[in-house]
Amino acid sequence: MRHIKTTIHPLVTHLDDKTVRKRLAARAIVLDGENILLLYTERYHDYTIPGGGVDDGEDIIAGLVRELEEETGAQNIRNIKPFGLFEEFRPWHKDDADVLHIISHCYTCQVDRDLGQTRYEEYEKSNGMKPVWMNIFDAIAHNEQTMAKSDKKGLSIERETHLLQLAAKELL
Repeated sequence: MRHIKTTIHPLVTHLDDKTVRKRLAARAIVLDGENILLLYTERYHDYTIPGGGVDDGEDIIAGLVRELEEETGAQNIRNIKPFGLFEEFRPWHKDDADVLHIISHCYTCQVDRDLGQTRYEEYEKSNGMKPVWMNIFDAIAHNEQTMAKSDKKGLSIERETHLLQLAAKELL
């Protein structure tokens, strides 16, 4: 799979003497014309691509399907194709590591337009997460405004906006 980008958070100045925790993730770019299936998160006022961490021993594609079903209620997931890898180094504020190294395996796929029930974790519920179909260009513009003006923005918005821009450029 091609390498899309590597980002390093400004607080991660070096990795010498740092403990790094590696996390594999799978993310789904689901387009229907110019509409894309996204997650709106009220807490961060942003739109993100569905996906998340792959469990230990879990196949990347199985993790992609599981995350897509849990977060959006997607049904009949099909035509899964590699899109690219997005790598991040972020500060990690837990006892097991100083830095989190996230490797996101991004795929395109198709799903049925009608969504089923979501199965959110408690933090996703408390963050006000919900699945939405929306115009990809509107989502990009919204995230750009959030990055420029909001103090609520989360750590993922730069990755998400970059992936949305790349998907719009290459897939539409």
